[in-house]
Amino acid sequence: MGNKSQVEPRFEEAMSEAPRHKVRVGVLSDTHGWIDPNIQEILTGADCIVHAGDVMGASVLQTLEGLAGQKQVVAVAGNNDIGGRASNGDDLPTVAEVRLPGGTLVVTHGDQFGAAPTHERLREAWPEARVIVYGHTHRLVCDQETLPWVLNPGAAGRTRVHDGPSCLMLTIDEEGWTVEVHQFKPSGGG
Repeated sequence: MGNKSQVEPRFEEAMSEAPRHKVRVGVLSDTHGWIDPNIQEILTGADCIVHAGDVMGASVLQTLEGLAGQKQVVAVAGNNDIGGRASNGDDLPTVAEVRLPGGTLVVTHGDQFGAAPTHERLREAWPEARVIVYGHTHRLVCDQETLPWVLNPGAAGRTRVHDGPSCLMLTIDEEGWTVEVHQFKPSGGG
């Protein structure tokens, strides 16, 4: 698609193809400048945190880095981050790849596919991925019917959270890959 892509080597080098322990990847999107405290609690201690765009603030990235400690944080630009990247403190890519034991996770905001990206188009764009993560719609989706899986963690802030702020936790171990859904009642706090 001609999008800027970034491979995250630090995390890739740390992971072997056969994990000795569980690898936990926290997945969120559409924070729009604020992360729900319940989401922060879920992400604490993850081996990697992936943000699928519409970060809208350096403070969000700083919070995620604090939750991850010395571990990897991967974030891509969303449509609302475009032009505001300097205020985020980063030149965020539009697509990133994270190599994990057993496959690659591709993350994009998804807005380059229109208002409601189809899973077919996402799978056509990245057929070699194990998981494709996108945001943009603010709708929680876990399509694990076929490979690559297509996941949308929904919105993790307070903007258009629909049924409440949400995130996903991808776990990889000797048994394979699993996805946990975490969704909370809207708190309205800030």
